[in-house]
Amino acid sequence: MNVKATLSPQDVARACADAMWKEDDASKGLGMELVEIKPGHATMTMTVQPHMVNGQRICHGGYIFTLADSAFAFACNSHNDRAVAAQGSVTFIRPGKLGDRLVAIAREISRSGRSGIYDVRVTAGDSVIAEFRGHSRVIQGSWLPDTDIKA
Repeated sequence: MNVKATLSPQDVARACADAMWKEDDASKGLGMELVEIKPGHATMTMTVQPHMVNGQRICHGGYIFTLADSAFAFACNSHNDRAVAAQGSVTFIRPGKLGDRLVAIAREISRSGRSGIYDVRVTAGDSVIAEFRGHSRVIQGSWLPDTDIKA
């Protein structure tokens, strides 16, 4: 007997994040943590390690971009549609420093058809480090194929 589970949007977001996290070696490998997930929203953290600082002795921008991109990925995959980045851009505002705990908060701005727009703010304490905007595109498949979602 195959009974479909009926999950709330929050339950779907959590289940999708759990499924993604199992396969996300990049985020795990950089020491990222997924600290909050909601439909269209995700919060991730990462501590700046010695191997992440550049010749200026500040966090390499690629690591900041990667943290923001990972938060974006979890936010845009929280609706049980598989989504990938179509475009992403970052504006660096302040440097991240060795030992800083960076926090990336992603939020859905727009989601229509197969396209989405997400903004991610990266902070260290009270300081804004970077602002990221990502555009997502839904691809074939879902994270939870045997799930009905409650509206």
